[in-house]
Amino acid sequence: MRILLTGGCGFIGSAVVRYLIEHTAHHVLNVDCMTYAASAENLSDIASNARYTHALIDIRNGGALRQVFDEYQPEAVMHLAAESHVDRSIDGPDAFVQTNVMGTYTLLEAARGYWHALSVEKKEAFRFLHISTDEVFGHLSKEDPPFTEATPYDPRSPYSATKAASDHLVRAWHSTYGMPTFVTNTTNNYGPRHFPEKLVPLMIIKALKRERLPVYGQGQNIRDWLYVEDHAEALVRAVERGVPGQTYAIGARQPHTNLDVVRKICAIVDELRPDHLEPRERLIDFVSDRPGHDFRYEIDPSHAERSLDWTATHSLDAGLRKTVQWYIDHQSWWQMIMDQRYNGQRLGKGS
Repeated sequence: MRILLTGGCGFIGSAVVRYLIEHTAHHVLNVDCMTYAASAENLSDIASNARYTHALIDIRNGGALRQVFDEYQPEAVMHLAAESHVDRSIDGPDAFVQTNVMGTYTLLEAARGYWHALSVEKKEAFRFLHISTDEVFGHLSKEDPPFTEATPYDPRSPYSATKAASDHLVRAWHSTYGMPTFVTNTTNNYGPRHFPEKLVPLMIIKALKRERLPVYGQGQNIRDWLYVEDHAEALVRAVERGVPGQTYAIGARQPHTNLDVVRKICAIVDELRPDHLEPRERLIDFVSDRPGHDFRYEIDPSHAERSLDWTATHSLDAGLRKTVQWYIDHQSWWQMIMDQRYNGQRLGKGS
């Protein structure tokens, strides 16, 4: 297929692009306007591949999108471009409304105009996959069953509210216009090349530098942790096999508290970068919780596993070990971001 993918220089997007180029015969046009969290280095390994192209376009630019649809003639869209950091959405929600809601609307309209002009056969084959989050479902108590595709929406932050809005738009374009759209919702991703404002990379970097490790509250918030390469494989299966109008909840069956994750990171860093000082776990510093901090997210991925013939293969321990080793081996990548490129108000302390 010829796939138009948005946000391909970001963390998850770049993992999907690499998977498409390295493990399939698909062609990829990466539409990415290169915001603060995007990095061309994320795709340096495949940037020269003949099946890969990058278009520097903002998804809010309808004219540019219509032109690129007409020129590239994609057979599928994978929409990953989004503002995604909860702390940033609390400090400045406008960017989240503009990108996640208006950007998705503009992309849908450009895709609809292109799709409407296709032949009947090509119309039926076309797919529009929108990648979303489990945060749209709100949060769970310890006793609640995990989220499924049927869980009602209950977003609790500006970030999750804007993602919920974009999910609803995508489904409405299927119901109203017949566009072959569908949605995936996923759990917390982690892995190499993760921007250092998120919990896992931030804790790895701070542990390597022996700085205090700020954790919200008592660190008891629970997340279902999915290694990014497993997610990338699932998304490629989805665009290849997904049914329009469906939803696929993608998870790893790996729920752990934030504190558990930070402790695991400390133990791995101590092993891979030992020194004579005290164990890095003693650097953990509990700080005031953030507003509206959801207690627990967890997905039951049974439907996605059956429908897409996919399961996550990385345990949290194995995935974290790979991730820590990558950050040890690529200090120049994250040091440049920490020194020159990060322009946020504050770094995150939990997911």
